[in-house]
Amino acid sequence: MKRNISYCFFGLFKTWLTVFLAVTICCAEAAATEFQVGDDLGWQEPDLNNSALYTQWASRNRFHVGDSLSFTYKNDSVLEVDKWDYYHCNTSNPIIAFDNGKSIMKLDRPGPFYFISGAPDHCKNGQRIFIEVMDPRPISQPPPPGAVPPEPYLSDSPAPSPSLGVAIAVAPCALFMALIVTFLASVCSSS
Repeated sequence: MKRNISYCFFGLFKTWLTVFLAVTICCAEAAATEFQVGDDLGWQEPDLNNSALYTQWASRNRFHVGDSLSFTYKNDSVLEVDKWDYYHCNTSNPIIAFDNGKSIMKLDRPGPFYFISGAPDHCKNGQRIFIEVMDPRPISQPPPPGAVPPEPYLSDSPAPSPSLGVAIAVAPCALFMALIVTFLASVCSSS
């Protein structure tokens, strides 16, 4: 009987560890997104009447640490530059330069990223993009010292009654893992 329990515990531990690693890897990969810059158009000099193409594309997307940008282009290049070089279309001092036709840039930190074309006049014609990468998760800041909360608004209407509902927020990966472990524990205990 003792030997059966040991095998069951060891088997449960191995299974739980395997499931934990698989779910962790799966969730981490699912969280990162690879964005095709310019969608189907790729990275090219925009038409004269569409010079805001990349600005509009960037505004339709939300970028997080761990995501990546995929630039697809022909007879062109992609330069990561600083803010000044971005606004002045200066190609002489890039942080990173790509010219292989398909370049992937990992967004490895929160904050701004600036990209321009290295081809003459393409940047001035709108082939540049500014990406703002968000923090992995918002960090709540305590109020500054001496901050006074606003005074409550007084009205003649009665205060709302407190809700009896309970709000629960569970990450799908954690829920999946908990269900698997519970199932395996019940199977193991019935042996």
